[in-house]
Amino acid sequence: MKLNDAVFGAIFILIGVAVVWQVQSFPAMAGQKVGPALFPGIVGSGMAICGLLLVIAGLSKRAMSPWFQALPWLRSPRHVLAFIAAVGTTLAYVLLAQRVGFLIVAPVALFVMFIAFGVRAVTAVVVAVLASVVIWYAFYKLLRVPLPWGLLERFAF
Repeated sequence: MKLNDAVFGAIFILIGVAVVWQVQSFPAMAGQKVGPALFPGIVGSGMAICGLLLVIAGLSKRAMSPWFQALPWLRSPRHVLAFIAAVGTTLAYVLLAQRVGFLIVAPVALFVMFIAFGVRAVTAVVVAVLASVVIWYAFYKLLRVPLPWGLLERFAF
């Protein structure tokens, strides 16, 4: 899928304005002119300015490029299914990880994505489980990132 630059520019403007609007509520630092709103405000302003430049560029090229252009992969059911699997498993992880737990949701999500991308089932199971355990170990044990235990909380160590 290919979108005209003006579409992305409008999205950038909206996000930039939302950031600038939100940082106005950040508290000021006592005795300082610089506070926690400075950097996000600069980034938000930059996004809005770049968005405006994209809108101008997109509108000037409007005669040459349409607002939306479907790419060839959108006509392939296998590729569309793989895209839906990637987005769906990400959403499922966000919604389920806290209640169900990383060590249950991650291997299932990886397995679904592997199958959707054409990996053989046996390979998908082995790699999904091994990758999940390695990721868990790296984040939970080595980096001390608190991954959710969910249903396995009574076995937490």
